[in-house]
Amino acid sequence: MIKRALLSVYDKEGLDDLARGLEKLGVEIVASGGTASFLQKLRIAVTPVEDVTEVPELLGGRVKTLHPRIHAAILARRDREDDQASLDEHEIEPFDLVCVNLYPFQEVIAKRGVREEDAVEMIDIGGPAMLRAAAKNFAHVAPVARPERYEEVLTELQAKGELSIDTRRRLAAEAFEVTAAYEAAIAGWFTAAEPFPEAFQPVFAKDRELAYGENPHQRSAYYSEIGARRHLLSMVEQLHGPEISFNNLYDLSSARLVAREFELPACVIVKHANPCGVAVAGSIEQAYERALSSDPVSAYGGVVVLNRQVSEALGERLAEQFVNVLFAPGYDDAALKRLREKPGIRILEDRERRLSNPGERDYRRVLGGLLVQERDWDIDDREGMEVVCGEPDELAWGDLLFAWRVCKHVTSNAIVLARDLQTIGIGAGQMSRVDAVRIAVEKAREHGHSTAGAVLASDAFFPFADGPQLALGAGATGIIQPGGSKRDSEVIEAAERAGATMVFTHRRHFRH
Repeated sequence: MIKRALLSVYDKEGLDDLARGLEKLGVEIVASGGTASFLQKLRIAVTPVEDVTEVPELLGGRVKTLHPRIHAAILARRDREDDQASLDEHEIEPFDLVCVNLYPFQEVIAKRGVREEDAVEMIDIGGPAMLRAAAKNFAHVAPVARPERYEEVLTELQAKGELSIDTRRRLAAEAFEVTAAYEAAIAGWFTAAEPFPEAFQPVFAKDRELAYGENPHQRSAYYSEIGARRHLLSMVEQLHGPEISFNNLYDLSSARLVAREFELPACVIVKHANPCGVAVAGSIEQAYERALSSDPVSAYGGVVVLNRQVSEALGERLAEQFVNVLFAPGYDDAALKRLREKPGIRILEDRERRLSNPGERDYRRVLGGLLVQERDWDIDDREGMEVVCGEPDELAWGDLLFAWRVCKHVTSNAIVLARDLQTIGIGAGQMSRVDAVRIAVEKAREHGHSTAGAVLASDAFFPFADGPQLALGAGATGIIQPGGSKRDSEVIEAAERAGATMVFTHRRHFRH
């Protein structure tokens, strides 16, 4: 039974309805500082915390609820005679419900230029202490940590006169989730300058549950990282289509990362987390046509990301294809109308325009652990690269850098064949690099692309000359690769014999 409640909240949203509902149920309300003032203005009967502790707020409000008369009232076990005796001896009345939400530390540190002293003042001490105490004693106390729970708590109290043990257990779990995330955010702020602190505690909040995971028998959800400036769907609106899936999101992330490599009109088509068609052109319509022609078979049912608005003409072309997810910064009304005729296409509108670096780490889950690294985020240009044979002109440099930027996002061993700022053959995820080259060449020929005059990008060095020789024999005239093999001289010699250009990037882009 809820007879006495302690309310201490920073966010007052929904507090009026909760307090009025408790008052109607005959619950005595005790509140701290600003919460008590808020309720008094609403003419809701409330006992200020200082009337209970008999001590005024201290240190400018830093100390309000850190007092035995508060924490004993929360932690007392009602089925223990010794606990009850202690309450009676000190004339302490227990709390049955504790409603607390915390200072907005995450919101404050997310602001640009926030001062350290301002951030420190947003570190809540009393709030987490009360929540943890109530959650520990959930058998007798209901902890409420989020305003979203007010309505369901009141509804159950009004219907049953009490909160079930299952409800209190669930509220306790949520209270510990809230305090754990809060403490992790504070720890992350203090250790932000350390690339890899001794204890690593990333915190994620559930954005949405998904229909299933990679396969229908796997349950799944999408979580966004707390404290990140942006996440995959933070500035995205779904305009049409079925619920987005686990695999859709994974592919969308891959495609967006490729698209951010280019400023000119670009189209990226991804299937199973690998680009199967990428092109840059003078218009977005041309970019789509060329990306699609790269590998139209693999593009079937893929994720299409565009970095320009979809025109009526492009919408008509896209509607002719089977596209699982379409992502663009805007849609012409006629294009959207035509695309909405396709019930299976998920149409997403990008409100961010430019995917900025969120400064995040890259995580890879392994059995019983987590691999953490800096994200491979930098956009590569000519700086630091070395021409080891041949003399590439500006057009050749354009193709070489284009292929290299795409190759960075292909699963290793990765090979990308490109010509005129269009991928024409991609070999992905092979255990042998020469096999990846063979697949890229075969893909190009399969879809009618001439490999004569093409360039080849490899995400890591060639251990032997066989891979380059295969591409050069097919007509490739330029190769870009990290270099660093014991047999670099043999690889360079093969390029020289073919009259080809070779560039060493001195940087590797493995993507497992």
